[in-house]
Parts: sequence; structure tokens; C-alpha cells
Amino acid sequence: MKKLIFVLFLFIGIAAQAQTKKKFDKPTVVEASCGECQFGMKGKSCDLAVRIDGKSYFVDGTTIHDHGDAHADKGFCNAISKALVTGEIKGDRFKATSFTLIDDKK
Repeated sequence: MKKLIFVLFLFIGIAAQAQTKKKFDKPTVVEASCGECQFGMKGKSCDLAVRIDGKSYFVDGTTIHDHGDAHADKGFCNAISKALVTGEIKGDRFKATSFTLIDDKK
């Protein structure tokens, strides 16, 4: 019985891990901002995050400081921007292979 319960938990863990991976091979438009300031995520400082399908992920592969002054009027800590990204969701993080802000001036 203990082995059965162990195998069941092992299977559930593997299934949950497999579901948290999602690739974005083609450029995809996402919301980008400071995870703590705009998306309400828990963290230690201002960190870049993206929101995909209503869920927020901290970003690896680029930083909040790579895209201008985060504390400017339209910076990540004060506004939510659009970005064109490729990469992969791994666990609770977005591993960016490309990250380009979209200029929404008209």
C-alpha cells in the first residue's frame, strides 16, 4: 500500500512538472512590467516580469534595467507595457530567448 501511494505521488509530481513547461518559439505579445510594483508578485526588489494568459512570471535572460529607467513615468515600475517575446515557461519563471518592447505610440 505504501508503494502504491508513493507511485501515485510520484506520477502526480511528474504530471504537474510537465504541465508547467510551455514554449514560445514564435514571437508572442505579452504584458511586461515590474513583477512587484505592477503585478503584485512577491520578491525582494524590482524585477522584470511578464503576464501570459493571466499568470505572471519573473523573467530570466534579460533584466528590468536592460529596458530603460524602471522608475520613469512610463518605466516598468509605473506602467505595464507590451513586449514581443520568445522563450519558455519553466516552472514559475519565463526563460526569455528574445525580449523586445513594443512601442505603443500612435
